[in-house]
Amino acid sequence: MANVVVVGAQWGDEGKGKIVDWLSERADIICRFQGGHNAGHTLVVGETVYKLHALPSGVVRGGKLSVIGNGVVLDPWHLLREIETIRAQGVEISPESLMIAENTPLILPIHGELDRAREEAASKGTKIGTTGRGIGPAYEDKVGRRAVRVADLADDATLVARVDRALQHHDPLRKGLGIEAVDRDALIAALRDIAGKILPYAAPVWKVLNEQRKAGKRILFEGAQGALLDIDFGTYPFVTSSNVIAGQAATGVGIGPGSVDYVLGIVKAYTTRVGEGPFPTELEDADGQRLGERGHEFGTTTGRKRRCGWFDAALVRQTCAVSGVTGISLTKLDVLDGFETLKICVGYDLDGTRMDYLPTAADEQARCVPIYEEMDGWSESTEGARSWADLPAAAIKYVRRVEELIQCPVALLSTSPERDDTILVTDPFAD
Repeated sequence: MANVVVVGAQWGDEGKGKIVDWLSERADIICRFQGGHNAGHTLVVGETVYKLHALPSGVVRGGKLSVIGNGVVLDPWHLLREIETIRAQGVEISPESLMIAENTPLILPIHGELDRAREEAASKGTKIGTTGRGIGPAYEDKVGRRAVRVADLADDATLVARVDRALQHHDPLRKGLGIEAVDRDALIAALRDIAGKILPYAAPVWKVLNEQRKAGKRILFEGAQGALLDIDFGTYPFVTSSNVIAGQAATGVGIGPGSVDYVLGIVKAYTTRVGEGPFPTELEDADGQRLGERGHEFGTTTGRKRRCGWFDAALVRQTCAVSGVTGISLTKLDVLDGFETLKICVGYDLDGTRMDYLPTAADEQARCVPIYEEMDGWSESTEGARSWADLPAAAIKYVRRVEELIQCPVALLSTSPERDDTILVTDPFAD
C-alpha cells in the first residue's frame, strides 16, 4: 500500500493542514515527523475551525492513529492544553488515537526563555524572526546530548540527571544574557507533575509503524514549516532548527526510507513568508496588499502579517528537487481571482548573470533580482471549484505553466479552505 509524505515546498503556510486532513481520510496512520508547536495548521471542517500546533492534522478524523515522532520537539504543557481545546470542539483524543515516540525530546520552559532572550539581544539585521517558543534551543539540547526525552519522565533518577546536565549548559548562558539561574527544584517538580499525563501516550513508535506497514496499513507523514526553512537547504540562517524536507520523514519516526512511496509538495499559487530573511518576489505595493487581504495572510501561531509576493517557480523547482517531490498540491488558487495580469518568477538576475536557482550565499541571495514572465489573469471566480470544468481557461493555463516551470505535475488543486473544495488529479495513495 502506498505511503505518502506531505511537505511544504515554500516558506511554510502553504495550506498543509487542509491537505493532510483531506488525505487522512485515505490513510490509517498520520505522523508528524519534525518541527514543534511553532508551526500552525488551520483546518476548516464545515462550520468548525480547528487550529493545531503540536497535534497531527489527522486527529480531527475519527478512527485514525495519530503519531508524534522522535523528529519533533514537544512542549508537553502546550500539548495538553491543545488536547483540551480540541476535546472541547468535540474531538476525542486518547492513547488509542494518539501516540508519542518515547525518544521525543521535550521543550522545557527554559528553552522558550532562552529563545526570547537571545532574539531580544540580537542586533538589527541578525534577528532570525523566531516565534520564541523554544524550538531552536530544544533542538540544540537534543544534538548536544542534554535533552530530557519522553521516556525519561518514567524514571525519577534519570529525570533528575537529565535536568542537571541541561542546567550545566543553560545556567552559564542565562548569566551571560542577564537572566536569573533556573529554579532547578521547580523545574523538576513541574516535570514530575506532568509525567503521568504524558506517559500514557508514550510508545515505541518505530516498532509500531514498522509492524503496521508490514500489515499493509497506509501511513501519511506530515511535515511542518516549508523546505525553504530547512536547516540545511533553506535561506540560512533565517530558517527553522530541523530538517524539513521529505528525507526527514524516515528518520523522524524510525522507519526506512524505502517505506516512502509518494512525496506531495504543498505549494501556494503565490508566495508568502513570515519573519526575516530574503524574499526575491516580495511585493510592497497594492498587489502585495491585495494578496495578503484576499489570502487572509496572518500566521496561525503568531498572528504576524505574512509578506506576500508573486509565485517563484525557480524556488519551487529547487525545493521539489531537494525533496524528491512526486507531485504538488497547488493551494489558494482562488486568491488570484480578479488580477488582470499575473507574474511568475522564472529565474534571477545576479549582477548581470542569469540564475535558474537561488544561490546559497546570503550576500548573493540579497542581490538576486527576479526575472518575471507575465500571464493574463481571469475575472471569473475559482473559489470552491471541485473539477477542471469549473475553472476558467486562463486559470487552467496558469496551472499548466506552473507545472512546466517547476518540472513537477499538479496532483491536487485546492480552491478554498473548505475540506471538500479540492480537485483530485492524481491520488497519491494509489498503488
